[in-house]
Amino acid sequence: MSILGAIVGGLIVGLLARFILPGRQGLSLPITVGIGIVAALLGWWVAGLIGVQSTSGVDWLRWLISVVIAAIGIVIYGSVTKKA
Repeated sequence: MSILGAIVGGLIVGLLARFILPGRQGLSLPITVGIGIVAALLGWWVAGLIGVQSTSGVDWLRWLISVVIAAIGIVIYGSVTKKA
């Protein structure tokens, strides 16, 4: 995964996580991207641990795991900084 790919993937994962969370999170775009990048990397790692195989198409389960991890990260960030 390239740096640009990680940023774009992190943006998508972070925005999807913010979309599924109720209420307003009050996070800046760079924080959302940062949490999304970390969550995407962790999601791909966790998916590999549980045996998700790479496919020639879109790995929907890997993306779902990444979005859930990002949502958890946003909630944790919000509780630590009181911005959730």
